Amino acid sequence: MNVQEAIDKLNELELQEFAYGHAFGILSWDDETVAPKGSQIPRGKTMGVLSELSYKLSTGDEARALLDFLKEHYDELTPEDRRRTDLREKNMRELRAIPMEEFVAYSQLTDEASSVWREAKRKSDYKLFEPYLGKIIDYKKRFAALVRPDMDPYDYCLDQYEEGLTREKCEAFFKTLREHIVPLLEKVMAAKPIDTSFLSTPFPVPAQRELSAKLMELMRLPKDNCIIGEVEHPFTTGFSKYDVRITTHYFEDNFLSSMYSVVHEGGHALYDLHSDDRFCFTSLEGGVSMGVHESQSRFYENIIGRSREFVELVYPEIVRLCPTLASQSPEALWRAANVAQPSLIRTEADELTYPLHIMVRYEMEKAMIGGDVKPADLPGMWNALYKEYLGLDVPDDKNGILQDSHWSGGGIGYFPSYALGSAYGAQLLHKMREDFDVRKAVRENDLIQVNNWLEEKIWKYGSLYKPAELMERAFGGPFDPTYYTDYLERKFTEVYGL
Repeated sequence: MNVQEAIDKLNELELQEFAYGHAFGILSWDDETVAPKGSQIPRGKTMGVLSELSYKLSTGDEARALLDFLKEHYDELTPEDRRRTDLREKNMRELRAIPMEEFVAYSQLTDEASSVWREAKRKSDYKLFEPYLGKIIDYKKRFAALVRPDMDPYDYCLDQYEEGLTREKCEAFFKTLREHIVPLLEKVMAAKPIDTSFLSTPFPVPAQRELSAKLMELMRLPKDNCIIGEVEHPFTTGFSKYDVRITTHYFEDNFLSSMYSVVHEGGHALYDLHSDDRFCFTSLEGGVSMGVHESQSRFYENIIGRSREFVELVYPEIVRLCPTLASQSPEALWRAANVAQPSLIRTEADELTYPLHIMVRYEMEKAMIGGDVKPADLPGMWNALYKEYLGLDVPDDKNGILQDSHWSGGGIGYFPSYALGSAYGAQLLHKMREDFDVRKAVRENDLIQVNNWLEEKIWKYGSLYKPAELMERAFGGPFDPTYYTDYLERKFTEVYGL
């Protein structure tokens, strides 16, 4: 076998892996959106079979021999194929270390846990979900010990979502945020309150669906490749650059919730839809990490979507669909959309207090994986941290520990990516402004200019570069969280007239 033959075999293998992942993803999408409640039993069986077949494909003798050959001829490979080899080696190390029966059992557990979480949230009863979360935590700790016994278990979890992220880096990052956000929030809370009463104006769900379609049009999301569904907890699934699904949840008395979830998930979708064509159906297609992914979604949600210019742009459509809101000016809507106020629900949190929600989850995940808290005691810890960080009393499980879906799917280590992504986005804005007038582009409905810049700096590279390398290339230098804190201070000074 020569190098070209090996690359041909690699292409074939990755296409087969993509096919299994695609089928698995379609089942998950169906589960979250339209599948009947009782369908979890056959779906779990199917997912278990697919997991086993996928496991055997990726760890079999042929796959191992191919990886060994690629590593032996590493210097002869293109940079793209070296990166594919590195990613395969990392994935192979994990799959080889985890026994197949445990890999399959974990897949079935998280599928069932997701269904149980939805029921537990509906009933606001953590006890229903507790045994599943306990098992998921045990699996994560066991997998960490098997795969990277030399690594801190929580560092292993973080690395699953943001390659190279560690607890040490998180501690320094969150320390910087805390030092700036806490005093800024105190100033905001002492300022004259902004009227938000009109935001609860009834906005019929059918009209909100029309608004969602308009937002997708403004963001240049292609209808032939991106659709929207309705779920309990909004998310995005990118199967390939040709098929990306976003979701939202509509509240008749809170239209901004869906409006900004669509813009947020649309940011994820744009990233997945713009990988370079040559990466299609390979391990390089799609976003490189959750931190980078969140930088795109939160850039669109907050930096673009909550800007004065964007609110003015979408205001006529809002008033057309809900004429009652015509009594409010675009300026009033912009200020109301940027109110900073401690709240219980992360997905509804304002841009300033949002990182505090992430810090709560970060502290809890460290305790979970470190064995410092039992599953039965997690609601109490959650409630205590919300009192400490946000000054709020948590009334029930639905508005507390059960509000997020991530842990039911095994996403321990995911949450820090949200805050990291927000900080990445602010530094991207700083760099983007060096090349063109961002406010003018948004005001004139020229978001294609924003998209083209992000495609050139981020989207087209897919997973070609490690997260830190990709962002440093885009920034033109190292990551610096003070761009984010400076951005927050400028923005909320303007919003509140501090």
